[in-house]
Amino acid sequence: MDYENDPGWQFLRPSREQIIQDQSRPYDSKKNCWVPDEEEGYLAAEIKSTQGDTITVITGKMNEKTLKKDLIQEMNPPKFEKTEDMANLTFLNDASVLHNLRARYSSMLIYTYSGLFCVVINPYKRLPIYSETVARMYIGKRRNEMPPHLFAVSDEAYRNMLQDHENQSMLITGESGAGKTENTKKVIAYFASVGASQAEAAEALAAKKAGGAAATPAGKRVTLEDQIVRTNPVLEAFGNARTVRNNNSSRFGKFIRIMFNKFGKVASCDIEHYLLEKSRVIRQAPGERCYHIFYQMHSGFIPDLKQKLGLDKPAKEYYFMAQAELTVDGMDDKEEHGITEESFDVLLFSPEEKLDCYRIIGAIMHMGIMKFKQRPREEQAETDGTEEHQKAADCFGVDMENFVRSFVKPRVRVGNEWVNKGQNLEQVNWAVGAIAKALYARVFHWIVQKCNVTLDQKGLSRDYFIGVLDIAGFEIFDFNSFEQLWINFVNEKLQQFFNHHMFVLEQEEYKREGIEWTFIDFGLDLAACIELIEKPLGIISMLDEECIVPKATDLTLAQKLNEQHLGKHPNFQKPPPPKGKQAEAHFAMKHYAGLVRYNCMKWLEKNKDPLNDTLVAVLKASPGNNLLNLVWQDYQTQEEAAEAQKAGTDQGAKKKGKSGSFLTVSMVYRESLNKLMTMLNATHPHFIRCIIPNEKKTSGLLDAALVLNQLTCNGVLEGIRICRKGFPNRTLHADFRQRYAILCAVESKSSDDPKKCSQNMLNRLLKEAILTEENFRMGDTKVFFKAGVLAKLEDFRDEKLKTVMTAFQSHIRWYLGQTQKRRLGQQKAGTVLLQRNIRSWCSLRMWPWFQLYTKVRPMIYAL
Repeated sequence: MDYENDPGWQFLRPSREQIIQDQSRPYDSKKNCWVPDEEEGYLAAEIKSTQGDTITVITGKMNEKTLKKDLIQEMNPPKFEKTEDMANLTFLNDASVLHNLRARYSSMLIYTYSGLFCVVINPYKRLPIYSETVARMYIGKRRNEMPPHLFAVSDEAYRNMLQDHENQSMLITGESGAGKTENTKKVIAYFASVGASQAEAAEALAAKKAGGAAATPAGKRVTLEDQIVRTNPVLEAFGNARTVRNNNSSRFGKFIRIMFNKFGKVASCDIEHYLLEKSRVIRQAPGERCYHIFYQMHSGFIPDLKQKLGLDKPAKEYYFMAQAELTVDGMDDKEEHGITEESFDVLLFSPEEKLDCYRIIGAIMHMGIMKFKQRPREEQAETDGTEEHQKAADCFGVDMENFVRSFVKPRVRVGNEWVNKGQNLEQVNWAVGAIAKALYARVFHWIVQKCNVTLDQKGLSRDYFIGVLDIAGFEIFDFNSFEQLWINFVNEKLQQFFNHHMFVLEQEEYKREGIEWTFIDFGLDLAACIELIEKPLGIISMLDEECIVPKATDLTLAQKLNEQHLGKHPNFQKPPPPKGKQAEAHFAMKHYAGLVRYNCMKWLEKNKDPLNDTLVAVLKASPGNNLLNLVWQDYQTQEEAAEAQKAGTDQGAKKKGKSGSFLTVSMVYRESLNKLMTMLNATHPHFIRCIIPNEKKTSGLLDAALVLNQLTCNGVLEGIRICRKGFPNRTLHADFRQRYAILCAVESKSSDDPKKCSQNMLNRLLKEAILTEENFRMGDTKVFFKAGVLAKLEDFRDEKLKTVMTAFQSHIRWYLGQTQKRRLGQQKAGTVLLQRNIRSWCSLRMWPWFQLYTKVRPMIYAL
């Protein structure tokens, strides 16, 4: 296939002319260098003179600078310009890595290898590099055969799964706005495409038996691959929103497991979700939006939907969705709702389920503008008009009077009795927000579970899986609260997993294998920060404890945290004074990505997450919305629990923790996070590090300081270092002997011990100068190679195979030629004999004596 004719190829690899131009610039290793610069990060410069520890240079801007020698960084030769794998750089330093990424990004070459993982910089525009033709380029190819791409990493994970019989995972990480969600969608689509589903055969068999086929409500037949891909628009509609840094930011985390059978065919899929940002349902910061689905529903794509839900006001009047922005640049909410609707159909959501879902979202919109007022001289709130209350109740399918009463006079327990207790205006408004958040979270959970039911293909073998993790990136805002603490904590755990896999486990295996190795401390142990958050007397434990202390407040929590940790833990610090729009903070924490100032306001409320049980009971009993019954079926109100306990049938439906206390939000989060980390630790991970180039969402613009900070915090630079210093590729002795026997035929049979054979083969390769002693190390069970060495061996193996096949073909051609030669020789001999006889006959026929003989011969025979 002629790859260069594909419209996406120019965004994968520079043209030959461009490569020649890039690599032909003047270069002097003794003069060319990099010098630090506040704006550009580093500038190319030429050394003019050296005096002691100081060097005078002339920069590319023709400015003369004098600086210390240790600030100068070496420049790589031109042949490394826009190199595809930064582990190959001769001089590995911050300036060279930044220059390489910047040079590639300027040409929109957004993917670059960095040792064993891949770096991608958000292009902030659509590139034609995810088409089916591009995907086919990467199927079955080795990494060094094609330009860097997400598909190359995905295909490597897929091939590893089949060859090593081991579950794989792909961790797509980075800060908010770096492009994690978009890359996740491309990965899912690639796996769905490359693992052509065996479900089709099963569906065909089922259709034959049942006289039909799996189809959408519109009658269109769909495949499992279609359904897997179609989960993205639905989850994005309900779980993504516009933020300051990202127009389509995932406000939840998801771990998608695609199941395969032993032949590599897609068999099933399931989704786990984490840390949905519930607070966004009722509150948005300036420059942000609520979840996309609110605006999609109000766009008018479904002609009579707004009429059915009573949404007769402009979008700007619905408070829960109109506190900041109403639109997103480049996003048509009406068109997006059409995609959501189509995806709902592909995922087999029934019309009734969709309508019930929309009715709940519509009710939340009405709840945002329900009005209450305080009665004069009473601790009692009452309605201020009932129009929106009635519309919300209609959407829920409940009686409006019971609905309103549950807000203003809920039932509470006083001793052994249940009484209706009046609520003031603040309590009522709080209850409205709490139930709106809880409802949305439960609807979202139901949508995920419904998708899982559709994707659960019964009767298909599930031998392995590839998990794809997409979770909110590290966040540092002007106001950082409970949600940011948990998002940043999850990212700390994932970064520790990355460090542990890339650095610690790597070096521990060298020691187990008996390889001579000096342990390298890469300074990326995040245990201190993680322990500060999750260990006993850590922030989360103290928060949980404060939730059960009578009369505890957010300020008492902040005070106790400072008393326990300030000055005693290196990662817990006094917050610096606020700058600009920054809010006041109660403490600061040193994360791997930087110092974060946290404000503790409403942490106790968010962690306890209490609900108005009376209102829940009203919604659970709704006769007009079946979905409400489903989303609340696992929730047991306190009154129901008391009755069940009295009857001796308490099942503890509302989860309880130690000492019978209710589970806090932190407890639930921590349990799900531990499960995720356990699952990841049982897989072979592949890392995609997403980089945000600038905070202006501008294509082609690269903020050097921002990118360098991410490269440092994400472990990219350290990853390259260990890849260069270590031996990232390895193979078992038996596998090495079998695969590379063609290079050393005699040595591969020299012993029954695979290790001895491997040693003999390596000695042969050393003698032939194919390898050097620095290229590999012999372990007890494996041979370890430097990065790129196995690729070199594969090239030699391919050449040897080519030589062998060429020799074989030449022998075959020689044999066929000899056979043809003999046949032609026989033909020639026969032809010569025939010609000689013909010539003899012609000569004999003209001989007079022969003519006389022919005349007298009849008379002779007559005698």
